[in-house]
Amino acid sequence: MEQDSQKKTNSTTLEVSLNALAHNLGHFRSFLKPGTKTMAMVKAFSYGSGDYEVAKWLNRLGVNYLGVAVTDEGVDLRISGITTPIMIMSPSFDSYHDLIKYKLEPELYNFSTLQKFSEFIQQSGIDKYPVHIKIDTGMRRLGFVNEDIDELVDKLKEVKNLKVESVFSHLAASDDSFHDDFTNQQISDFKKATERIQDILPYKFMRHIVNSSGIERFPHAHFDMVRLGIGLYGISPTYQDKLQHISTLKTKISQIKKVKANQTVGYSRKGKTPHDIKIAILPIGYADGFNRKFSNGVGKVLINGKLAPIIGNICMDLCMVNLTGIDAKEGDDAIIFSEQNPISKLAEQIGTIPYEILTSVARRVKRVYLH
Repeated sequence: MEQDSQKKTNSTTLEVSLNALAHNLGHFRSFLKPGTKTMAMVKAFSYGSGDYEVAKWLNRLGVNYLGVAVTDEGVDLRISGITTPIMIMSPSFDSYHDLIKYKLEPELYNFSTLQKFSEFIQQSGIDKYPVHIKIDTGMRRLGFVNEDIDELVDKLKEVKNLKVESVFSHLAASDDSFHDDFTNQQISDFKKATERIQDILPYKFMRHIVNSSGIERFPHAHFDMVRLGIGLYGISPTYQDKLQHISTLKTKISQIKKVKANQTVGYSRKGKTPHDIKIAILPIGYADGFNRKFSNGVGKVLINGKLAPIIGNICMDLCMVNLTGIDAKEGDDAIIFSEQNPISKLAEQIGTIPYEILTSVARRVKRVYLH
């Protein structure tokens, strides 16, 4: 069944397989002990895959929590009808009203956020509002550091209007065995910190530290919940062969033309034609998320089973490919990435990571959901 939930008419589309999403969720769940909960990360427009449709599907699949970066992402999901608990990982001070209005649960990562949110909750006359405490065990981003734990314990004793739903941390290099000693030290430090916090709270809270690769490689650190991000969308450094590709970015050939030898193609005349060639013009450019670094032969698109290299610079809304030797006509599909032309390969071509390729697909690109 095909579900086109976004009424856009451009010919560039991102097809998202919800069945593949379910398969990937099942793969990671196979590592978990019964009762271990799952938080699915749907920040950044579900890693470019679309927020509401993916969140709704994950809700049907029984995930326990959704994770987003900023409050507006959570608000959009609530307005769309998503009722699953949602954790906000980077809440701003001026979003507290919306946090409460839409029943969103903030991450508190230092004494300032703890104090300010507690005061806001007290002024609102609310009791036992759910929050999540972030511990920095080595990522060196947001979070209370080890030297803060004693003071944090004292503060948590004082704030009676907040209820700690979870205490969590983030692994810095769980995908790389070279750093396993560091990762295990992070896990050990996290365990000690959470035990100290648990000793002073009169109720149980959840603990979670592992991400997608951590789920696969560190089963002793699953604790009460795991956070599933890039793995859900089909990327794993450990079990790539067990996952399914969920996304296909494609467009259609707008025009085919012949270009004679010793001509140039595109901006700054970067595309050179040492001999007569045939080119196809595609209605996709860097404003759609097709990175300009793929210009001038670095990137290739799949047309009728053959790879056609980019010629010239990628434009804002268009790009050109060398179609010489490929049997194609105007209106044929051109695949930017798919199972046959995987995101990981594209990421290598421009020296980045699959996350950036996925999350760069612009919202103006129509999403089509297949299941």
